[in-house]
Amino acid sequence: MASSTGAEDAPAAVNSEPASDVLVQYVVLRRDLIDTWPLGSVVTQGCHASVAALWSHKDDPHTIDYCSPENLDSMHKASPLFFNQLQLHQWLSFKLKLVTLEVKGEMQLKNLSEKLTSNNIAHKLWIEQPENYPTCLASKPYPKSVVSAFFKKLKLCK
Repeated sequence: MASSTGAEDAPAAVNSEPASDVLVQYVVLRRDLIDTWPLGSVVTQGCHASVAALWSHKDDPHTIDYCSPENLDSMHKASPLFFNQLQLHQWLSFKLKLVTLEVKGEMQLKNLSEKLTSNNIAHKLWIEQPENYPTCLASKPYPKSVVSAFFKKLKLCK
């Protein structure tokens, strides 16, 4: 079971962006769980949040574009740290990105969720049951220019 945080009545400014802007979905994991849980369990939490964010916003134009049949094979992780020049150029040309970031722990994750909510950024804060605590969050797909500022201070998950 997970809690949902949406931006169904988000201001028009959130949806007005250049047509050529890259679509990105952010997934944010907790470092304290990465260090203490089995890797598969943490990855599963991120998958739950990502799918829930996509499904909760399945009628959103950005989600429709992000999940369209012609785009499914062009989704790429955003981790250009180890790319050579040619790989970096190819990576930059992709229209869709999935960025996996990390926060230190539960408090930072809750704070991020509150910040996104107060700015009408639709996301899913995944609440693990039966423990009833937040493990990760995922945004719905957005143009990078709209949401990157909310995530820019977070570290890439390694």
